[in-house]
Amino acid sequence: MTLKSIKTVFLIAGLYDLILGSAYLVGHETLFTAFNVPAPGHPTYVEFPALLLALFGVMFLQISTDPVRYREMMPYGMGLKAAFAGLAFGYHFTSGVSFMWLPLATIDLIFLIVFVLAWRGTTQLAR
Repeated sequence: MTLKSIKTVFLIAGLYDLILGSAYLVGHETLFTAFNVPAPGHPTYVEFPALLLALFGVMFLQISTDPVRYREMMPYGMGLKAAFAGLAFGYHFTSGVSFMWLPLATIDLIFLIVFVLAWRGTTQLAR
């Protein structure tokens, strides 16, 4: 991957997670109702992960400014993407999960693959 493409990937990921986290923070009740997902016992169970997602979005935006300098942060993003995609697909193939989560898990799986390629690419750029 080129430095420009790595910057673009993290810019897109940053905006995606920042917007998605913000949407779940303020609109999770509407989203859960639209997709017939049971509400959690307390809004904190959705709002805290939504804020964490937004914070990861800010981290991805920082990485996009200088991927070589911030490459040590990339594995945290890989972990985030692997965790969500793994959980969502794991439940999908075992006990089931709302369709609402599957497109998001697919996007995160794609981001995971591209993040690994970007991380490997920055290894060579840092030399």
